[in-house]
Formats: sequence, structure tokens, C-alpha cells
Amino acid sequence: MADAGPGDGPDAGPLALCARAPHVPAERLVAEMVPPPRFDSVRFDTYNPDPDQPSQAEAVTVLSGFAAGLGGAHASGAGKRRWFARSPKGNPKKNAPAGGPRGVYLDGGYGVGKTHLLASLWHATPAEPALKAFGTFVELTNLVGALGFQQTVQTLGGHRLLCIDEFELDDPGDTVLVSSLLGRLVEQGVALAATSNTLPGKLGEGRFAAADFLREIQGLSAQFRPLRIDGQDYRHRGLPEAPAPYSDEQVAKAAYATPGASLDDFPGLLEHLAKVHPSRYGALTEGVAAVCLTDVGPVPDQSTALRLVVLADRLYDREIPVLASGVPFDRLFSDEMLNGGYRKKYFRAISRLTALARDAKGLVAQ
Repeated sequence: MADAGPGDGPDAGPLALCARAPHVPAERLVAEMVPPPRFDSVRFDTYNPDPDQPSQAEAVTVLSGFAAGLGGAHASGAGKRRWFARSPKGNPKKNAPAGGPRGVYLDGGYGVGKTHLLASLWHATPAEPALKAFGTFVELTNLVGALGFQQTVQTLGGHRLLCIDEFELDDPGDTVLVSSLLGRLVEQGVALAATSNTLPGKLGEGRFAAADFLREIQGLSAQFRPLRIDGQDYRHRGLPEAPAPYSDEQVAKAAYATPGASLDDFPGLLEHLAKVHPSRYGALTEGVAAVCLTDVGPVPDQSTALRLVVLADRLYDREIPVLASGVPFDRLFSDEMLNGGYRKKYFRAISRLTALARDAKGLVAQ
């Protein structure tokens, strides 16, 4: 858990993320491979498909069938059951070939609900939680680093399902490592489901990455069925604009008035993130009821920006509202960053921080 720091004691005022130095043992990394708190209660029937995007409703249908098909014996043993493949007409093929795909890849832009669907798949798969794993690509690589390759294979090899959110395509070394791991897991009968980011250098819309994903995982591509999910960012679908930043005084007052809130200077927090491994950002925010930031400004460089993306993901997963002064969140990243290879990550971070800023609106006294 996170080490105690200023503000962590009773009646001591807001805590400071910059004073925390969390330690996360390897066994905790394994135990925490479940959908994050934001997605504890999501299910397929709580996903609201956009009626103008039929691929969203189709995704629910296909993934429900995928989950049901994982309800038999472990695929490495006798009596294994395969999920229904679908013909071009959409009819189930009850006799899918034994060597058919053992995974599904959710292909869509940010904010179309891929993580909601991935978590719903985890919940719907009829197996004990200990036989299902859910994590981001970064969390999976951290697990390999903590346990070693062979031990990770042994740990996950008996699982029914492994879900990987935001499969990273921008680090060739990690891509090869995880692809090798997934190959070993498929051999042991583990079903796979994944989403991914966009490769660096993709300057277009960057909304769909199936071709990149299948090419980068090479020999594993035959194990995945791409499932495209069209649509606009649901977080802003029919919702008001995010509130404008507040003053430093309003943010500080809200932090002192909100039990469990943190209060940090944004530039100082960015410096602190460089000293904490991204695998520990979840622990960094443990027990935090709201994050209050003063002096928010443009992020100075790409390394810092990518660390902020990870923090934004952990805050969003944990539904921690963010109250800030300074510049609006849509001005965090430079035009060069937003037009570069990591643009999809940055737009996701803006989208999620904007949603969390909207959640924090009630912290400020009217």
C-alpha cells in the first residue's frame, strides 16, 4: 500500500500525492488482475449501444456468445468448448473448427466503450474470479517483470480467460515479450480478449488499429477475431462541456473541505510521477476521495505526457474526481503531441480527465 505522508492522519488536512512512495509486492499484482472499481458493476446489459452504430449492438451479441462458449472444460483438456464463430450472414456456426480463434480483439476509437465491453466479458465468463484475469498491457508486462516469464506462464496458464486492455503497440520489445507469453498461454487453452492503442507514426484519425495489432503480434494473429466497434466518445455524447478550471483558492478550499482529498501543485506532481513506476500509480491513489490540482499547465515533454496518461487511466478506473486550477484539460498537450504517434493516448487522457472534472463540480461551494 502507499506509505503514509503529510495529510494521511486524521484531521491533518488534504494529503499530498507527492509525499507518497507506494510499494506493490508481486502477489498483489496477481490478485489485482480484475476489472478496476469503475467497471465492477458493468455488464453487457448496462452497455447502451448507440442506435446509429449497429456494430455496438453486434459486439454485445458476439461477446455474449464468446463468454458462453468458455463455460465448458478448460480448453486444454477433453471436452473443451469453442465459442460460436459467425458466418457472413450472422448465423452461429455450432461446429467451429478446433483450431479456430481463441480470442477476440475489440477494435474501436476512444470512448466507444471497449473497456466496458471487455470488463463485461470478464464478468460474464462462467468461471471463478481466480480463473479469469483482467489488466492493462502495462500491468501484464509488470507482472512478467515481477514473476519472470516462466512463472507468469504457470500462474496464468490455468486460467479460462485473459483480458488485456490497451495492448501497447509502441514498444517493439514489450510487444514481442507479451506476444510470446500469449502464445504460450494459448497453447495451454487460455482464451484471450484485447483492445489496443495506435502505433506511433499513424497520423490519420487513429481510430482503428486492427491491422496494426494483427501485424505486430504476427503468429498470434490467427488466434484473434477482430470485432470493430464504431461510434463517438460516449463520455461527451449529449453531455454538457466540462467545467472551466477554478481558482487556486477554490481548489484549496475544496481540498480542505473534502475528507480524503489530495492537494498538489501540478508541476510538482509531474516531477513526482517520474520517480514512481507507472505500475504503482494505482497504489499512489489508494484511499484518495478526490484529486485537487493547482497551477495545471501544458505538459513539457512526451515522457512526462505518457506518465500523465497512465495516471489519468488509474484515476478514471477508480472514479476519482479531479478538481483543478490553471489551463483546461484540452490544453494539456501540444499540437505536435496531438498530431503524433501517441495522439490516441492523449485524446483518451483528455476525455477521461474531462469526465472526472465534471464529476468534481460538486466539490466547489456554490
